[in-house]
Amino acid sequence: MPAIAVTLLKVLFLALLWIFVISCAGVIRTDLFGRAVPSSDLPQELEKPRRKRRKRGTPTRVEVVEGPQTGAWAPLPDVSDPPVKIGRTGDCAIRLDDDYVSTLHAQIRADNAGGWFIEDRGSTNGTYVNGQMVTQPTTISMADTVRVGRTIMKLVSA
Repeated sequence: MPAIAVTLLKVLFLALLWIFVISCAGVIRTDLFGRAVPSSDLPQELEKPRRKRRKRGTPTRVEVVEGPQTGAWAPLPDVSDPPVKIGRTGDCAIRLDDDYVSTLHAQIRADNAGGWFIEDRGSTNGTYVNGQMVTQPTTISMADTVRVGRTIMKLVSA
C-alpha cells in the first residue's frame, strides 16, 4: 500500500476519533447541565380538577359501626382517587386490629356512575356484604353492611 494511502487512513481514523470524543463530551455536558428548552415546549401549569359536590344524602365516608375500632372512618374516594384500603397494615386507610383481618383484606373503589364497590383482596376469612361472601367486586350503598373479620362497616353521610 502506498505511503499516501496509509497517511490518509491515519488522518481519517484520527478525525473519526476526534468526532467520537467531541460527541461524548457533548453528552456528558448535557447530562451535567441539562439542555435548553424553548418556553413553548414547557408544559402549561395544570389545574387540579375540581371535585364534584355530592348530592345531599349520598355517602361521604365509610365508618366502622361495630367492632374494636368503632368510630374509625375514611373518606370515600372519587373515580380518580386511590381506593380505600382496609386491613391490618399501617398503610390502610381503615386499620383494624382484628385477628380475623388480613394484612390487606379489602378495598373500596368508586365507579364511573357515582357509586362504590368493594372487593376482597384475597383475604383468608373473606369479606361479607349483607351476610353474603364477596367473590367479585360488589356494589355497596348506604343500606348495606360490610363485615371484615369481626368488624362491621357502613357507608354514611357526614
